[in-house]
Amino acid sequence: MSLVIREASAADAAGIAVIYNDAVARTTAIFNDHQVDVKDREDWMATRQQAGFPVLVALCDGAVAGYASYGPWRPHDGFCLTAEHSVYVAQAARGRGLALALMQQLIARARADGLHVLVAAIEAGNQPSLALHRRLGFSETALMREVAQKFGRWLDLQFMELRLDERPSP
Repeated sequence: MSLVIREASAADAAGIAVIYNDAVARTTAIFNDHQVDVKDREDWMATRQQAGFPVLVALCDGAVAGYASYGPWRPHDGFCLTAEHSVYVAQAARGRGLALALMQQLIARARADGLHVLVAAIEAGNQPSLALHRRLGFSETALMREVAQKFGRWLDLQFMELRLDERPSP
């Protein structure tokens, strides 16, 4: 398997949409019931990238097999050094280290961009994602019980954070 991780382009939108839609249809990783089309993902990428946020794709043998991004955690100025991220891998490519590789590059980018904290919001039953984030140094900060629903059941949301630097003040 040849793996390349790079900044996403509009040409990657179809592959990103497939991964997103699979997560919507089959998992509780995305608390959304609506699938998206290629135009939606093109617009999402353009909005993120125009705001200076990365959208990374993992290509396995030339095909989009995963993606990761971060964006604003909260809309207020005081939170400008904190970002919330997401990472998704195609079902057929899971277990090969793509999420780890994507996150390592995303974390490096966040540090280079001068961010102070990355926040993860993970469905509390998603043990692979929780384990990945622990491996990367994230710590659990809050568990919000039954704040979401999908597939006819209540879902808990686990927040995790990674402090990216030790600066004493902003």
